[in-house]
This record gives sequence, structure tokens and C-alpha cells, in this order.
Amino acid sequence: MPKRRELADLPADIALSRPQILAKAYRDYHRYSLTLQGKDGPVVQERDVLIAGKVVAVIPIDVARQEIMLIRHFRLPAHLANGCGDLVELVAGRFEANETLLEAARRECREEIGIAPEKVVELFNYLSTPGITDEEITIFLAAVDAPKVHEGALTTPDGEQLYIHRVSIASAIGAIDRHAMRGSPIVIGLQWLALNRERVAALLG
Repeated sequence: MPKRRELADLPADIALSRPQILAKAYRDYHRYSLTLQGKDGPVVQERDVLIAGKVVAVIPIDVARQEIMLIRHFRLPAHLANGCGDLVELVAGRFEANETLLEAARRECREEIGIAPEKVVELFNYLSTPGITDEEITIFLAAVDAPKVHEGALTTPDGEQLYIHRVSIASAIGAIDRHAMRGSPIVIGLQWLALNRERVAALLG
């Protein structure tokens, strides 16, 4: 009887080629050849990967007021997918080479909701679409003072056009229950919040 594997993501036994660059753009597109050790011997595959790297997403919360800060941002791929490209999202962005993920989370809060968080706690990470891209998203929880956040339109330092929503946690979770928001970071982040709402105050200390 074959040995049962641990129920967890594990390293694979593969031989991987150097990448062939298919396109260089905002995100590069690479092709790899690989040999994977299968149960009946080696399996040769060719796979194309969008190189996206690491991303931070932040759940900014005012615990005392039970409010959460969300942003609205136009996303062309969402528009192409279903016609609803004006997405409600968590604060999010890519980390830069000279900073840690925690520093990136703090910076994204300053840029996208206009204030620095009082405390930031790392929660978990996940792969957004592992069959297509190497993008890995780390979710953070952040303590903010809601009255310092100005609801409405905001232009970020790099020119993104956003809209800030300051809403109750209950209404945000209710929108997920109605399937009103479809971006993976906000769906996963708010599902975590719904399951762990009683722990938030202790986590933010």
C-alpha cells in the first residue's frame, strides 16, 4: 500500500529548465519545461507562468467602532470577465525590493486610505491562481482610527484612482454573503474576519 502523504502542500521532485521569456511587460511571461516524477516514472511537461511575485492585502479595522476601510478600484480583467470591473477591494499592492511584507502593508495603507495603521499583524498567505501565476498574497490585519480616514475619491502617489469606503464590519460581511464582491483577496479576507471576529481585538492588542 502506498505511503499516505501529509495533508499539506509539499515540495515536488522535479527537474526544471531555465525560463524561456515569452513576453516582457508590466508582468513577465515565462515558459518552463519540467520533468515530474510520477507513479509510473518521469512525466515531461511544458508550462507557461505569469511572473507576479508577492502581494500584500490589508484588512484595516477600527475595533472600537466595528468599522472596516475598503477601497474601490477599476480592474480591466474583471470587466472583461463579467462586465463588473469597478471592484470593491482590500487595501493591497506589491512589495518593493527594499522593504519587508510588513513594511509594504503599512505603506499601502498610507497610500490607499491616507493613514498609517497603529498596529499590523500578519494572518496567512495563499496562492491566487497557482495554475497560471506564481502570485502569493499575504493577508494582514491592521488597527486604524476610522475618523481619520476621509471617505471618497483618492488619487494615490502613483496615480491610481480610488474611492475609499468606511463601512461597518457587519455590512462588509453581509455583502460577501450576497456574493456582491468577487475579488479573491476581499472574499478570502472577509471570510476570515467572519470566522475570527471575536479574536480581532486580542490580535490587535
